[in-house]
Amino acid sequence: MTTPAPAYRQPIARFWWAKRRSYRLFMLREISCIFVAWSVVYLLLLVRAIGAGQDSYLRFLDWSANPFVVSLNVVALIFLLLHAVTWFGSAPRAIVPHIRGRRVPARAVLAGHYAAWVVVSAVLAWVVLS
Repeated sequence: MTTPAPAYRQPIARFWWAKRRSYRLFMLREISCIFVAWSVVYLLLLVRAIGAGQDSYLRFLDWSANPFVVSLNVVALIFLLLHAVTWFGSAPRAIVPHIRGRRVPARAVLAGHYAAWVVVSAVLAWVVLS
């Protein structure tokens, strides 16, 4: 009894995703989850420091002023914005609402998401800054 020859598998280049803009954007969006996770960890560390008292909070602020942490947070902000924009960009394809039997235009769905983002950001800014 002979074993069958393995099926031919075309080799895939290591940087296949770098050939098209849409693939690069997809990969960047996938990588952005690391920075989303970092933002959650950073926020949890902040909450823990606040809960532990003023000395702990002041140590957290000193640690946060470290150039590496500041740089990491700036990069995380950029990736969070990319993540949000690409997420909202996919919303009109994922959410297909109908009003009175007619499909809501994709631009309206997208505008609704961005409007909600602006409103929530404004409310959070008002809460934090007041």
